[in-house]
Amino acid sequence: MRDTSVFFATPPTADYDFDAARGELRFPSALTTPHPENNTVLARWFPASASLQPRNAPAVVVLPQWNSDADGHIGLSRLLARFGVSALRLSLPYHDARMPPELTRADYIVSANIARTVQVCRQAVMDARRAVAWLALQGYERIGILGTSLGSCLALLTAAHEPRIRAQALNHVSPWFADVVWRGLSTRHVRESLDANVTLDELRELWRPINPWSYLDRVRDTRTLLVYARYDLTFPVDLSRLLVDEFAKRKLPHEVAVLPCGHYSSGVAPFSYMDAYVLIRFLRGNL
Repeated sequence: MRDTSVFFATPPTADYDFDAARGELRFPSALTTPHPENNTVLARWFPASASLQPRNAPAVVVLPQWNSDADGHIGLSRLLARFGVSALRLSLPYHDARMPPELTRADYIVSANIARTVQVCRQAVMDARRAVAWLALQGYERIGILGTSLGSCLALLTAAHEPRIRAQALNHVSPWFADVVWRGLSTRHVRESLDANVTLDELRELWRPINPWSYLDRVRDTRTLLVYARYDLTFPVDLSRLLVDEFAKRKLPHEVAVLPCGHYSSGVAPFSYMDAYVLIRFLRGNL
């Protein structure tokens, strides 16, 4: 925490493998793990109209939610492209094709293994920064990032350390990584493993490197959209409102959207249409 710029530092790479016909991008992760499948980053590219020159067109890196499969956020990425925002959708570490055979869920990125959780979230940020670098190599200057749930946390961490990101759309938000794991409906199994071994205050301190709260002053020059769901049991609503209040207290540039649904119902109609509308409108207007 004394120098998080070093912690999230990402060396450049020229080893990008782009299959234009399939719209697929592969490149090596900047952090090597014991699992070969996880060490290659996979991304799908959804370009906006070919008539738009990259220098004058917006592009975003899209980070889906925890345990997203290979199709997660593909529909949203296509919508972004349809409305003039090119989208590069990343597979998070230990997700879909990056998952080793011993896993059936992406448990290595969020678990009761405290150090590994920090390491894999750090890897996700480094992967996202290399994705931003690829966009810059294509000539894009108006670059943003969009993240949902776990992806929103990773998106803020990335924006806090990647100066090329101008705007961030954060879909489901919390100030602390630990509190979501401790209180959220979807992470009860993780909480059960942590109980009697660590307190919430201790966990919040141990996970400071991946807490959005740690980096709010670093996104002072980044335009931010904060989206939360009024009946969310996975990202408790009081946490989302606390983060919104802190953005206002620190006078950080931001917009807020509140969805009339729960966490997972934001991914089904009609709430998914509302969510997509506020995300796309914000990115189009701020890139």
